[in-house]
Amino acid sequence: MSFDVSILTMAPDAFPGPLGVSIIGSAWREAGLWRLEVVDIRAFSGHKRGFLDDTPAGGGPGQVLRADVIGRAVDSLTLSDRPKIYMSARGRPLTQDRVKGWAKGPGLIVLCGRFEGVDQRVIEARGFEEVSVGDAVLAGGEAAAMVAVEATVRLAPGVLGNAASTEAESFEDGLLEYPHYTRPAVFEGLEIPEVLRSGHHGEIAKWRLSQREATTRERRPDLWARHLANLQAKGEKPRRSDTDEYD
Repeated sequence: MSFDVSILTMAPDAFPGPLGVSIIGSAWREAGLWRLEVVDIRAFSGHKRGFLDDTPAGGGPGQVLRADVIGRAVDSLTLSDRPKIYMSARGRPLTQDRVKGWAKGPGLIVLCGRFEGVDQRVIEARGFEEVSVGDAVLAGGEAAAMVAVEATVRLAPGVLGNAASTEAESFEDGLLEYPHYTRPAVFEGLEIPEVLRSGHHGEIAKWRLSQREATTRERRPDLWARHLANLQAKGEKPRRSDTDEYD
């Protein structure tokens, strides 16, 4: 079964963009493991000049995408119980757990906003969930939509091929990923860590775990606190090593 993605946007030329290259693009164009439908919401304007926005109720700067136009665009789609997400800086954060859940379903419907956003009534009436890809405001939802779709599609059945490749990725178990190295052995005086050249798989695994823990603790204290809480709930203690000592 194909994973079907429909994107509603007033900038259809932005797609497929990164979604059309590398393994994600091959899974779409060649293997047919997922399908991309790009819908130009201007086609549902009802105005000969394609207007689809109006001034905000209550006053204020900018323009707002009209509820009736967006409603007609959504109603033109085959829904098939696909989650509907609206890319919005005020939305709940995009997380690995959420994309894993979406990847198990039939696909996604993604609405890209512009200007000051979309009339709240159509968001509620059509059951859109507002989703944010970070604490920053973009000019439109297209780049954010690509992030959400790529994160989800890569986990759809068959796309990556080797499921083991995702097991130690950032966020999979609450920790960030360890650093990677390859040839040449020395780059501008910097060597690959000796443990990675030792051939001792047990020591390599310990080193990688220590790197994941240290990086998470330094860069994402929120994830680290959650990791410690999960260990405590399971009656476990954080690992103690020669390089990272903590309780």
